[in-house]
Amino acid sequence: MTRSFDSDTMQPPASSHAQGGASSEVRSVVWLRGQPHLEDYLAFNKNKVIGGDKADLRALAARWRETNDLYHELEQQEAGIADSIDCRPLDRRLSRLAAELEANAWFRSSFDNLPYTIELVELDKLVVSQIQVENGFSGMLAKRLGAAPSPSELFRFCLPLERELAPVDIRRLASDRYQFSSPSSDFRAHDVMVLRGEALAGIASSGPAAAMIGLCVGFGSNFLSAIRSGTRLLLQNGYHRAYALREAGLTHAWCIVEHVTRKDELRLTATSDVLDDPAFYFAAKRPPILRDYFDPRIAEPLIAKRSDCLVEVEIKVRSTTLTAV
Repeated sequence: MTRSFDSDTMQPPASSHAQGGASSEVRSVVWLRGQPHLEDYLAFNKNKVIGGDKADLRALAARWRETNDLYHELEQQEAGIADSIDCRPLDRRLSRLAAELEANAWFRSSFDNLPYTIELVELDKLVVSQIQVENGFSGMLAKRLGAAPSPSELFRFCLPLERELAPVDIRRLASDRYQFSSPSSDFRAHDVMVLRGEALAGIASSGPAAAMIGLCVGFGSNFLSAIRSGTRLLLQNGYHRAYALREAGLTHAWCIVEHVTRKDELRLTATSDVLDDPAFYFAAKRPPILRDYFDPRIAEPLIAKRSDCLVEVEIKVRSTTLTAV
């Protein structure tokens, strides 16, 4: 199934929120300047950065061009850097944790269609397609982990089976419409389910229930994962987790690596940005890599307005009678 990237994703701990309420009105962001697309960079500054409505867009475009030129220089100086990423197989001492992970329903649902391995991967050389991370949230993650985690602590941090969820606000907009919102950019609607039989046990109804259609609203599986094509790894989910590890001084992270050998397979797992231009990430001499988030020539700190992800659900019911012919 297709998964959105950024799965750990701007979800401050519940203690930073009022019960069911909103988080801070601002967030600290690191933006990879000089990467596609210029219009996205200008629009973000103008519409979401604090004070951006007064920004000099011509000056911003000039800064973007300077960084874009720097990437051209890096193509010559660091050609092939993404192809030299260090990847190590699963440590046998972590086999029990890996087995627990693979038995988890979130894992089975998310990684059900492509071959995969669990590997310890070098952070700096992971190819990235996401041009921003929220470094304030990443800093909180890093503090929780500590500077010298044990192998099992690192594994659970990268591939957690338990997590603290961001708050969710639920509003009834009309008799047949509901709105769900959360500050987490990982917030989404899940697949529709049809429940029958024992699955309905304990559910109150005005009469005997024969079936129920359910739509879960929540979050992604939140596992740090990447796509391997050839000799490169593209970080798919867990950007803030990977940023936090690198910020804490760690060089490697445990990662679920899906193996892709053709574009039809890529469509099963990659985001739309990657599918629009896979050659940019998997064939360019020097694509954007995770290390760029820590290069002051490229990474631009911004203070942006808080934004929520919204899911709106509308229920339509039609009943009729069919007469047998």
